[in-house]
Amino acid sequence: MHKLIAALVFGVTLMLSPLAWAFEFNQDLLSGAVQTLTTQLQDDKTADAEELAVGRQIAGNLLGAAALVKDQKLQKYVNQVGRWVANQSERPDLAWHFGVIDSGDINAFAAPGGYIFVTKGLYKLLKNEAELAGVLAHEVGHVVRKHHYKVIQQAKVVDFGSKLLAEKAGSDNQLVQQLIGSGAEIVARGLDKRAEYEADRMGVVLAARAGYDQYGLVEVLQQMGHYSGGDDAVKLLFKTHPHPDERLSKLDESLGDQLDDLHGQTLPGRLYKLKK
Repeated sequence: MHKLIAALVFGVTLMLSPLAWAFEFNQDLLSGAVQTLTTQLQDDKTADAEELAVGRQIAGNLLGAAALVKDQKLQKYVNQVGRWVANQSERPDLAWHFGVIDSGDINAFAAPGGYIFVTKGLYKLLKNEAELAGVLAHEVGHVVRKHHYKVIQQAKVVDFGSKLLAEKAGSDNQLVQQLIGSGAEIVARGLDKRAEYEADRMGVVLAARAGYDQYGLVEVLQQMGHYSGGDDAVKLLFKTHPHPDERLSKLDESLGDQLDDLHGQTLPGRLYKLKK
């Protein structure tokens, strides 16, 4: 922090020095600017702590409803792919966590702060690593844009005007639990359609940045579209998301052929095979 402020002060001084003969250096103004910057950085740190505390509790609730698949190699593999994709995003420094939960439903979830889960049912649909990357990139998009976190904020579930949550988060999980309710319900309920479309666009772009075939997510959406809305495996997915056909249409409308010249890899041989 001190180095950052010093660098800013030094930079301002260099910019002003050629004109020092004409302008009186306003020490009070500079001091006020530095104080404002310091306050903003402190507020950002508090907001990050709140987001992480809420996300950690929601992730715990999700895992309480459906445990991780008991396959350490699978979990390690999904984390490797997910973190590589997340590194291409605007928030590479988050402590990202990825996992496959033991559920036959076809779905994926993102919790604030970088907690992302894919169901075993969805994983079984995947044909290559690019498709996995596309799915994870979509969820990374939700976290980067804080889609679920903003829903919580707008509902005033968390008091963002105080430091209480940030101060207590490390030692009082019960407080966080009371503030966010069940958590799983917040993540599972439908977001605004625009948020899903934005996450789809980001998913395609992030996967492409990571070197994967840019249409891995598109392939997964096409497979999802083959399911009937009455199928139990996709009932929650179709309830909380726009229909895959609608999402594909919006992607085509937004991206067109802009990414057609890219030549990313699908890597079918690297996709981890599930144990029976």
